[in-house]
Amino acid sequence: MSTAAVILAAGEGSRFRSDSPSTTSRGTALPPDQWGHKLRAEIGGVAVVRLAVDAALGALGHGINEVVVVTGAAEFEDLFPLEQITLLTNANWHQGMATSLAVAIDHGRSAGHGAVVVGLGDQPGLLPEAWRAVAAHDASPIGVATYAGRRRNPVRLAAETWDLLPTTGDEGARSLIRLHPEMVTEIPCPGNPGDIDTREDLASWS
Repeated sequence: MSTAAVILAAGEGSRFRSDSPSTTSRGTALPPDQWGHKLRAEIGGVAVVRLAVDAALGALGHGINEVVVVTGAAEFEDLFPLEQITLLTNANWHQGMATSLAVAIDHGRSAGHGAVVVGLGDQPGLLPEAWRAVAAHDASPIGVATYAGRRRNPVRLAAETWDLLPTTGDEGARSLIRLHPEMVTEIPCPGNPGDIDTREDLASWS
């Protein structure tokens, strides 16, 4: 049974953009779409989304057979090793994260995968070890990474759960996990699952 790692990177990052500089260093006004997307922000000279993708790529051949990235509000093709990933576009990204997960699930079906392992593009501290550990779990339909006992990403979703997932809104697997606790196994993982929503979050990483 093959498994795809999925990085969801389709949102507009509105909280980050709302507190981004709206003028250039010379005081010239910038339109909002040029304020900068959080996934392009850099930590140690590397874009946030590239760090997230590289962690998943580190699990290729270790329980992960394909790395899929779903974009939507912004394009990041220039940041990725395109020969190593499958890049999908979610035209309905504005309808919530669930629509991006649905795009990935549709691809998983067509590619014949038996499971997907899902993470977010704004989580630069996930490690390849976490992706590998979660991908290796097959004792229950859902495997959830935990960090010091706290549930976070990545999350493994076996194909038998796919029809139960929401297709709109901002909850992906969370609602399924909440409604079907009997399907869930927790998997202790190393790494930092924190996400970047604001410039303050970014500063804490830097």
